[in-house]
Amino acid sequence: MRVLLADDEHLIRGALAALLALEDDLTIVAEAASGTEATAMATAHRPDVAVLDLQMPGADGVRVAATLRESVPGCRTMIVTSHGRPGHLKRALAAGVRGFVPKTASAEQLAEIIRTVHGGNRYVDPQLAADAISAGDSPLSAREAELLELAADGAPVADIASRASLTQGTVRNYLSAAAAKLGAENRHAAVRMARERGWI
Repeated sequence: MRVLLADDEHLIRGALAALLALEDDLTIVAEAASGTEATAMATAHRPDVAVLDLQMPGADGVRVAATLRESVPGCRTMIVTSHGRPGHLKRALAAGVRGFVPKTASAEQLAEIIRTVHGGNRYVDPQLAADAISAGDSPLSAREAELLELAADGAPVADIASRASLTQGTVRNYLSAAAAKLGAENRHAAVRMARERGWI
């Protein structure tokens, strides 16, 4: 099995590559430190399985998985994360991710999950699955989530409006609606709450 590893933490990626290379049936064909690099490496090397960190610069693991589903359809994807929030799992499954694993998994477990995913099956960490079921679905519309994400770094409404190609009044309305749905006192609290649940 040809495997791509993508993680922006060099030490973790290197250790994982070394441990997985000890498995007779796994070959690490490429490594990447960002979402953009992972997409390029997958396109160039056509791995059987891409093991993607959830949070990477450039594009997160879920976005990379969604891109690879279109551009490298023979590549199955799985997410490895230390931030396994319910919303992340739901987004990942919607993007066609076949495995969702916490970084606390051992190299042996990870190798077995890679085999499971390669075989066409799905693996979701049981605790993450239970948390996702109990958390329920995000009340935010896609546009509200998008604008909250743009607001996450504290950008002023004018900047968010410019980036989203909307008027400032429309942005304020969306952010107010998102805050109201989450029961947050302002957009900053709404961003924090949505992040804690993995909805952005």
